[in-house]
Amino acid sequence: MPPPKGPETMPALAERAGTPASALNRTPDRSAGERARPWHSITISHDPAALEAEWRSLEASALVTPYQAYGWIRPFVETVGAADATEFRYVALRDAAGRTLAILPLALTRRNGVRFGEFIGGKHANYHMGLYAPDFAAALDAAAARALLVEIGTAIGTLDGFIFVNQPRDWQGVPNPLAQLAAGPSPSGAYKLALERRDCEGTLRRSMSSHARKKLKNKRNRFASFGNSALLKAETPEDIERVVDAFLNQKAARFASMGIPNPFAEPALRDFLRQGASRDRAGTPVLELYALNLDGRCVATYVGAEQGLRFSGMATSFEMDSELAKSSPGEILLVDLIKLKCRAGIEVFDLGVGEARYKTTVCDDRDELVDTFLPLTAKGHAFVLFSRAKRAAKRRIKSSPLALKLAQRASGWLSRNRTLVADDD
Repeated sequence: MPPPKGPETMPALAERAGTPASALNRTPDRSAGERARPWHSITISHDPAALEAEWRSLEASALVTPYQAYGWIRPFVETVGAADATEFRYVALRDAAGRTLAILPLALTRRNGVRFGEFIGGKHANYHMGLYAPDFAAALDAAAARALLVEIGTAIGTLDGFIFVNQPRDWQGVPNPLAQLAAGPSPSGAYKLALERRDCEGTLRRSMSSHARKKLKNKRNRFASFGNSALLKAETPEDIERVVDAFLNQKAARFASMGIPNPFAEPALRDFLRQGASRDRAGTPVLELYALNLDGRCVATYVGAEQGLRFSGMATSFEMDSELAKSSPGEILLVDLIKLKCRAGIEVFDLGVGEARYKTTVCDDRDELVDTFLPLTAKGHAFVLFSRAKRAAKRRIKSSPLALKLAQRASGWLSRNRTLVADDD
């Protein structure tokens, strides 16, 4: 049966007829306005496996962060997404010859009666973006990007709007298409470090002050007095389980000491880390787990994801033992990992979203992030106004040390000598 021609009737008919989302293929009428759009068709899928081959192929040359790689999305959807009963849609854009131009992995979220689309990953993903062929991204101006989202919203159906937070303004020197619609900067940026190929010491001399390097040297000497240590990359099932255990236990201890809820407590997150760090059908996993081993004990851990020539830090942890903590095992692990990636030819190492002392100590650059809000209905418009105001207030608080301190006290989250970490891990 041919698909309905009218964009306004297609989603409703598809839902009533029970048409599989993977079968929905929207090819707009080629009017003069349509010809200006650099895409030919939009396909909406429920199952990422239906797009796996072209997804992985697009990754090889696309503008893509590690958090939109197929090897990151699939385990996240099957674990955390399944546990939360989240709805997902995978949007594929193609040209007239069938070439894949972009893939947008979306989570459909309902909040306060409003249904909106956002990029998959939530707070577990530092960068929110689609996958774009570079020439396609360069061809999308703000008007075309807006038209694209409206068309996607129509194809999905019963959607009140889109909320895309923590989007990089550009990626690999190319403007991020949907960031052109941004309402303003995100509350926090993301810290990064350009690695000088195979010159690890030169990289750290450039990014770290002489005072910081001297302090780190003293910490290493103190740490060495506790025993023999080594950097471990968890690749076997046994090592993966051991590092995941250490990471989750250390996170639980840290958040308990701070008196705030532990965002890593959900059991599905363990499954995500385990599955994401294990070899899949394509071989190399996207997630990488590291530990600083002290006489066989994981005293600090690091979770990251690699995509192309970039390594993105997702989360870190360390033992809270008072004497051991004084030597900053987490910082030692981070610097050792930077050296490892530098020797491997990685060009950019980022530490993710949010402010933290260890980030400013090591990094000398930032990715500027922005938030995009696009309402599609009257109900969505009201929700977008509220969401924009909330993000703007958070940005103002984070930009003012006094306001941040007052907010910490008012929330009751933190007490004396504690720091805000909600976006840092």
